[in-house]
Amino acid sequence: MKNGVREVLAEVTIPQVKIPAHPVKRVLPAAETEALKERIKTMLQEKNAALVAHYYTEGVLQDLAEETGGCVADSLEMARFGTQHPAETLVVAGVRFMGETSKILNIEKRVLMPDLAATCSLDENCPIDLFSDFCDQHPDHTVVVYANTSAEVKARSHWVVTSGIALPVIKHLADKGEKILWGPDRHLGRYVQQQTGIEMILWPGSCVVHEEFKADALRTMRSLHPKAAVLVHPESPQEVVDQADVVGSTTALIQAVQNMANKEFIVATDAGIFNKMRQLSPDKVLLSAPTGGDGATCESCARCPWMEMNSLEKLAHVLETGEGEIQVAPGLAAQAKIPIERMLAFAETLKK
Repeated sequence: MKNGVREVLAEVTIPQVKIPAHPVKRVLPAAETEALKERIKTMLQEKNAALVAHYYTEGVLQDLAEETGGCVADSLEMARFGTQHPAETLVVAGVRFMGETSKILNIEKRVLMPDLAATCSLDENCPIDLFSDFCDQHPDHTVVVYANTSAEVKARSHWVVTSGIALPVIKHLADKGEKILWGPDRHLGRYVQQQTGIEMILWPGSCVVHEEFKADALRTMRSLHPKAAVLVHPESPQEVVDQADVVGSTTALIQAVQNMANKEFIVATDAGIFNKMRQLSPDKVLLSAPTGGDGATCESCARCPWMEMNSLEKLAHVLETGEGEIQVAPGLAAQAKIPIERMLAFAETLKK
């Protein structure tokens, strides 16, 4: 309990996630890389396709997305982009739930992914049968799920949120007197509870990347870099969040590097974000928060192994062959679209 808020975890046994080894990628000579990028640019144009890349993918994919008029963003902006772009095909460099979300919102478009096996531990932690059964046990609760979930789980929910919009959505629901069942990231759910003072039932899932950040090692790093600001994604453990100068979504952390006067930053999220941070703030020093120390396994080492499945070579392959297409049944997509559009509509009200 913190700030008077009782933490209530769902009493369910979630499946153990098999974490893949970090892929060993062939290092391409510079000339071959440039030739591959040019081929991809040509195919994107010929196939009326747009490349959408998450901040956690490797820098070359992020750069290519921007160079070709695509999008590099967090999951909320990725979801929005496809609905506003005229491309007939969306190529989503990220993980599977991101491709599914693009398909749900653009059922008429073809959605490709460089590797359909690129999943997410939060998605895997929350199978629809277990989650649906638990929701049925709490019929008086509003079901709010993080975007890092399958199309089936989204369809079972009332609201879908990203880390950037979770706080205002929960405050909005609480003001209406609604009880909240939250899934699947327990750390983000706990953070939202603490910030809003609203009790929620939390699904006990977690992200393999953020779970690995170590509080004791972070204290040591802070002592070595006393002027560094600590930026933490709220999917991180409580003891790490407690040391943060800024807690926020990927977009919020990028903005913090731009706007804060500090020259050094210790960043507790996927190190793929450094590509955009360096672009926007080339004079800043960026340090990855430690995943070593007591109890460390370094299963992630601050990089999502599923995000790392994306590559230039795989991107070229799916554009050439049409493989890697995301399929979501129309009925399921229609049901899952309701809570996603509810989030997008709410986001528009916040802008106003």
